[in-house]
Amino acid sequence: PARWQAEWLDPAFWSAVQAGTPEAWRSILTEHLPGEVFSFKVFTEDFCKTFVEEIFNFYDCGLPARRPNSMNNYGIILNEIGLEPMIDELQRMLQPLGELLWPGPGSVWDGHHCFIVRYRENEDLGLDMHTDDSDVTFNICLGLDFDGAGLQFCGLMGAGNHRKHTHTYKHVKGTCVCHLGRKRHGADDISSGERLNLILWNHSSTYRQSKEYNDPDYVKEEGPPDQVCVSYTHDRDYGNFKEYPKGKERFKGRGWCPPKPYEYPGFKTDAD
Repeated sequence: PARWQAEWLDPAFWSAVQAGTPEAWRSILTEHLPGEVFSFKVFTEDFCKTFVEEIFNFYDCGLPARRPNSMNNYGIILNEIGLEPMIDELQRMLQPLGELLWPGPGSVWDGHHCFIVRYRENEDLGLDMHTDDSDVTFNICLGLDFDGAGLQFCGLMGAGNHRKHTHTYKHVKGTCVCHLGRKRHGADDISSGERLNLILWNHSSTYRQSKEYNDPDYVKEEGPPDQVCVSYTHDRDYGNFKEYPKGKERFKGRGWCPPKPYEYPGFKTDAD
């Protein structure tokens, strides 16, 4: 079976994995938003360097690679290049943390989608506001050297503050940020350099059969969204707060958020 070598992992993280207690896991966490966004060191600097070299070796080999998801154009699905057993094991190590932080969506994971995303000049620079097709997301920065590219967090899908800014997270090499998949977030444009991240979307078929997942609460928005939280892909009023990026004008009039009848008072679509 696949095994992660201890020297690849941050010592405190490896100790928490071995101890397996809530106290051990909580000791390595930084809580950025109460109950919603956490970070912790996972990989050593040396492992990040070695892993990134392997990713570039794959890029250089010329083999085809599917887009990792519907929004990122550049990246690799790790399950498709022979690394699925390693990702299975990584998910197994992280399962107790998911259970601790988010019982339900963090419980009984039985599937995953794991991929690399890449941001650099002349490719993807950033990522529009969105939620993930995951129950719990782990996002680990692998480097390289970059400026900008902050991760902006807004509210939870269906909450009154869904499109209100709640936190700006700055990526650190080897460190993982984790959150519920239904937490709205987006990546600022990178201003220089290159950034690669390993993204692990965890799925629980047990949770996805629950009422909480299939019939979630949805309430009226508290007021107009914060500009940083609007999405040209998803929002019906994006153009009222920002100009559509060049090449993205086709999204005007195609959004769904906020759904009727949950619009804030005075809401108008950007097509009105």
